[in-house]
Amino acid sequence: MSIKKVGIIGSGIMGSGIAQLCAQSGFEVVVRSRSNATAQDMIAGIEKSLNKLLEKGKIQEPDRDGTISRLSGTSDLSKLSDCDLVIESVLEDLDTKKHLFIELDRVCKPDAIIATNTSTLPVIEMAMATGRPELVCGVHFFNPATVMSLVEVVRPLTALDSTIDLVTEFALACGKTPVAVKDQAGFIVNALLFPYLNNAVRMLENSVATMEDIDAAMKGGCGFPMGPFALLDLVGLDTSLAILDALYDEFKDPNYAAVPTLRRMVAAELLGRKSGKGFYNYG
Repeated sequence: MSIKKVGIIGSGIMGSGIAQLCAQSGFEVVVRSRSNATAQDMIAGIEKSLNKLLEKGKIQEPDRDGTISRLSGTSDLSKLSDCDLVIESVLEDLDTKKHLFIELDRVCKPDAIIATNTSTLPVIEMAMATGRPELVCGVHFFNPATVMSLVEVVRPLTALDSTIDLVTEFALACGKTPVAVKDQAGFIVNALLFPYLNNAVRMLENSVATMEDIDAAMKGGCGFPMGPFALLDLVGLDTSLAILDALYDEFKDPNYAAVPTLRRMVAAELLGRKSGKGFYNYG
């Protein structure tokens, strides 16, 4: 089996980025959203992104036109029936994802690989919601998917070697650097990153320094491209809280216990860039 046609479920930032990446890499792509309108809006957004790349001279006109020609949108899950690989990138909620995997198992062709872009949740639970757990794995892209070089290929206990090999080849074909990781909460990056982000908020709570100075210190002292508070705003405070809760549920490590400030900011809908205000203002 080879991967030629890819289905993407989810019309958010990650879904859009993965769809654009796959189409630019030569794969035929079907984007599924809850409505035809949001699916078409997503494709229009990708066209806008490609036009910006064209204006900057990063792609040529035939590249843009070819990428657009390989994209289609739908609200009908059954339109993914002939995809070789389906990647879900929906709400980071296990029950939502398991329900979706049940539906995907019903509509996808028998040898299709079904993958999740989850950043933290247990892939095995999604795999066991299907009748093909050997063909389910994680393929975790990072935001923005078109730019960030890393992909975590996550192997649940049930996955065949051939499943992991095909998804690894797919990531390489997208120009990414795949790393293999077992199905454990947080995988590599988030398991190391989120205690750091959580402790930065704890440092702010303890009035050790201002958030501006903490951000400046981590950029200037460690060479990070952005400080922890700017990064939390970019990731989304609600997403960050969900990741920390999932990590704490699995490991019960105090470093994963979300600090009160983060939980209260999410309750107040101060979610970062997506809401216009988080630790910083984006109005």
